[in-house]
Amino acid sequence: MQKLIVFLLISVISIQSYSQKKQAYQIFNSKGKKVSYKKMLKKMSKTDVVLFGEHHNNSIIHWLQLEATKDLSNKRELTLGAEMFEADNQIQLNEYLSGKIDQKAFDTVARLWSNYKTDYKPLVDFAKENQFKFITTNIPRRYASKVFRGGFEALETLTSEEKSWMAPLPIKYDANLPGYVKMKSMMGGHGGDNLPKAQAVKDAAMGYFILKNREQEKLFIHYNGSYHSDNFEGIYWYLKQDEPNLNIVTISISEQETIKKLKEDNKQTADFIIAVPSSMTKTY
Repeated sequence: MQKLIVFLLISVISIQSYSQKKQAYQIFNSKGKKVSYKKMLKKMSKTDVVLFGEHHNNSIIHWLQLEATKDLSNKRELTLGAEMFEADNQIQLNEYLSGKIDQKAFDTVARLWSNYKTDYKPLVDFAKENQFKFITTNIPRRYASKVFRGGFEALETLTSEEKSWMAPLPIKYDANLPGYVKMKSMMGGHGGDNLPKAQAVKDAAMGYFILKNREQEKLFIHYNGSYHSDNFEGIYWYLKQDEPNLNIVTISISEQETIKKLKEDNKQTADFIIAVPSSMTKTY
């Protein structure tokens, strides 16, 4: 009887202890099976390109991006790249990485996102400390806006220098890709056919600059909004158009009330899906 009481007490304490744990994230594979960080890292380390999708204001994903990058640097030589930097700011970013300009000057000459200091500066500074290349992969926003207003044809009037900040013209485009179809329908037709084209010109640019700067022996890690690579479309599609045999690992994010089980509609969106509590602190 005494042993039974002790067992019951231990069981109650264990259950209470478990219920009080607050898990910050849970990683799942594409089928919705829980996997470890170690397993995800191992697969990432053996690929050519990692498309690390994020929600731009999710603090835990930014932390995981930094930690995964640090851990991968112990396994491979790295090249980093990001949607958050536009191609015409590569010179300024290089000058900061090389120490020619300080952070104050970099803030002045580059178009940095409002959450740069909290979310992307740690990645840039890690590249700087380790002398890794950091590639500005996105088309300048003003040219994506041109496409939204006038289609791909609006890019034909640009100068040779301006065209060097985007994928070569004419832009490959498949209007029937589900992501672009969904984008158009979600907006109720607002923006017409040019709305998904403006998205595609960004995807094309990021894919182009990843391939242009990828080195055979190095792992290229690219940070982008998950919608740019979810469902193996967007950047992924453009990479595969030019290099069908390229090995790519994609990561997405699912914000949900409980992270014990992956939401059904988020399965198959990426090789790895990181579920994060919807109450997670946002950076803006």
